Amino acid sequence: MACSVSPAHWSPSILERWRSPILVLAAVVVGAVGWSGHVLTLPVALLFPVLWSSAPSRMTVGLISAGYFLAASRGLPQGVATFFASDFGLGLLLWVGASLSFVVVQAALWMKRPGTEKGLRFLLATALMAAPPFGITGWAQPVTAAGVLFPGWSWWGLAATVIGLVLLTTDRWRSALFVLYVAWPWSAVIWVPPIEPAKWKAVDLDLGRSLGRDLALERQRELVERARLAAAEVADVVVLPESALGFWTPTVERLWHDEFGGGEITVVAGAAIVDDKGYDNAIVAISAAGSQILYRERMPVPVSMWQPWRALTGHVGGARANFFANPVVELAGARIAPLICYEQLLVWPILQSMLHAPDVVIGVGNAWWTAGSSITDIQRASLTAWASLFGLPLVVALNT
Repeated sequence: MACSVSPAHWSPSILERWRSPILVLAAVVVGAVGWSGHVLTLPVALLFPVLWSSAPSRMTVGLISAGYFLAASRGLPQGVATFFASDFGLGLLLWVGASLSFVVVQAALWMKRPGTEKGLRFLLATALMAAPPFGITGWAQPVTAAGVLFPGWSWWGLAATVIGLVLLTTDRWRSALFVLYVAWPWSAVIWVPPIEPAKWKAVDLDLGRSLGRDLALERQRELVERARLAAAEVADVVVLPESALGFWTPTVERLWHDEFGGGEITVVAGAAIVDDKGYDNAIVAISAAGSQILYRERMPVPVSMWQPWRALTGHVGGARANFFANPVVELAGARIAPLICYEQLLVWPILQSMLHAPDVVIGVGNAWWTAGSSITDIQRASLTAWASLFGLPLVVALNT
């Protein structure tokens, strides 16, 4: 019949009509699965540049980027609501707000014309999202999968992953995806997660929101006992979570030094170093040699801790961001790459630390507010991937 139309005529137009919704839906799936909190699923995130490159328009790129980022950071609304004891609306607002820099950068640098320039634009977008200022909310970076694909390859593994990301936006994307996804199952078969170094012991706590807020000396004595029990397991260095020591005062310092200053045990724990202009979220070390402020956090959690707008209004307070300070510190004869909580989701703090050839990675966090979300699992997965890439032992101490 003259009015009949074969599938060969209508299929392409229908596929083209649904192309954008399909790509956006795929981006949501990629973000959710890649950042599920299981380290071996991180390579799924490598599909994001393929979707980015396949977009028919800049608006679709924006929607793809938003879908990917929002799915990857889906635990944020619940976490914010818990932290601020507020309704879910505030969490949703901050969740969407945090995605803006990622969406804007990805959409602004996209181009429709295929070719090498398109790949270089994606590389530039990745670099911008890896460092301040955009990198302050630079979560869910596909390059984190390097630690799963090329464990122990160090900077060569990172370079191979970056090259792969660029090729995934070009006409060679099928070949690049094949190579990367052949490396993935092979790595999964031989996968051995990073372990704690000998005679180091991380102490996880389950003290909820009270950690760092309960300032009674009785709480400090409880933590001293926990540290003693850990040290009894033939540990020379005991690591406690972020905020374990609360406010670092002369009284708290004296208590801990009286307990551990006469032995061979070193206790490493989180504390707040307060002055009249604000505070540093820090890691303190206590040993026979005395106590020292080991590390000051480079990137505290925006909004809840880091509040730079306060200075513009003449107010003080909030945590300081020591953006590129103290990437590596010395402790017990080892070079340490320390990361506190939020920094574990970002790219530049860990890579800056790796430039200084550390011997061990330490991750501490006070994650009580992440209950019921995937945030803590994603932090662990990111730490595991980066430590694996550089072949380093890993110590993680969290409060939940």
